[in-house]
Amino acid sequence: MLIVQKYGGTSVGTLERIEKVAERVLKTASEGHKLVIVVSAMSGETNKLISYAKYFSPIPKESEMDLLMSSGERVTSSLLAIAIYAKGHNAISLSGRGAGIVTDSNFTKARIETIDPKPILSAIEDGTIVVVAGFQGIDEQGRVTTLGRGGSDLSAVAIAGAIGADLCEIYTDVDGVYTTDPRIEPKAKKLPVISYDEMLEMASLGAKVLQTRSVEMAKKLNVNLVTRSSFNENEGTLITHEDKIMEKPLVSGIALDKNQARVGLIGVVDKPGIASEIFGALAESNINVDMIVQTSGGSLGENITNIDFTVNRDELAKAEKCIYKFKNSHEIRDIQINSNIAKVSVVGVGMKSHTGVASKAFTTMAKENINIMMISTSEIKISMVIDDKYSELAVRTLHSAYQLDK
Repeated sequence: MLIVQKYGGTSVGTLERIEKVAERVLKTASEGHKLVIVVSAMSGETNKLISYAKYFSPIPKESEMDLLMSSGERVTSSLLAIAIYAKGHNAISLSGRGAGIVTDSNFTKARIETIDPKPILSAIEDGTIVVVAGFQGIDEQGRVTTLGRGGSDLSAVAIAGAIGADLCEIYTDVDGVYTTDPRIEPKAKKLPVISYDEMLEMASLGAKVLQTRSVEMAKKLNVNLVTRSSFNENEGTLITHEDKIMEKPLVSGIALDKNQARVGLIGVVDKPGIASEIFGALAESNINVDMIVQTSGGSLGENITNIDFTVNRDELAKAEKCIYKFKNSHEIRDIQINSNIAKVSVVGVGMKSHTGVASKAFTTMAKENINIMMISTSEIKISMVIDDKYSELAVRTLHSAYQLDK
């Protein structure tokens, strides 16, 4: 088999851990598999580099930040290749450039446009284990770019698709995808298999096992993903097409996202195009908006409406700055911010063919006297915004209500 393995920051966090990864890689190679390894920076390294840059500037130039931050993964890839070679197997490390990864020029959040598989395939044919620095590429001008937080997952999936790998294994410090966060609900169970769509929802709704964009790309490129731990030999979770899953569970998991803030726009002038103007401005500022609810302004007047939406807390300051220009131009009467919220979500492909899932979620919240502020649904998920002080209680009660601990 041709296998791509990706090792995260905790898996390569020390020289001893890198040596353990080298041993695992060589064990897999000894079973006759051809290997491409993608690595993250050693744990804490990226944050350290960011702190160095912010010593000189609170808002460093993004193109320079990409060149700086990409160095962490290159260090890891070189060290792992050295460790593998020292144990008697030929290995070569490649930067994003060396691996043929070309991106757009959206520094710090670049998107992969093409991958030339020739350098990697050529090395594999020679019997060499290829170690690629994740999280990075180059744009058409040859400038180094990075793919955003968690981008090494994306590198691994994209490479697996480009070289036609049979499997892409994502190694982290957790041994698979669970029905919910085991730190919140100790009765959480590991899922042997989950669909791309369910994993995509779980990842976008707060589950930190895989980066959202990597799941999207895996689905697009038909890459079978397995997420597992580099700290033990336990079986992981397979992420694959829904039609390959024999028994589709009603609910697969409960996700929690505490990194949420609610923005309330009170007394918005109700005219054609106002929502387009507001959310267009947020999009131009690269602010990702999640839930949106528009309601009648009621006593505020016939031509007035209220709009509520949620954003990630770390983008709240940018969102406020973007919105205040509408208040200053008297298109919005008031802006209300609530950072003390959380989003709890019920996810499962079985919802497509079963009724009563939403009713059970709302009834469960009501029994615990948890007020639901906003609701968003899709074919396979129900998301509810609640006060964050009730978030872990909500996760545990929903987990029990859908019998995910059985």
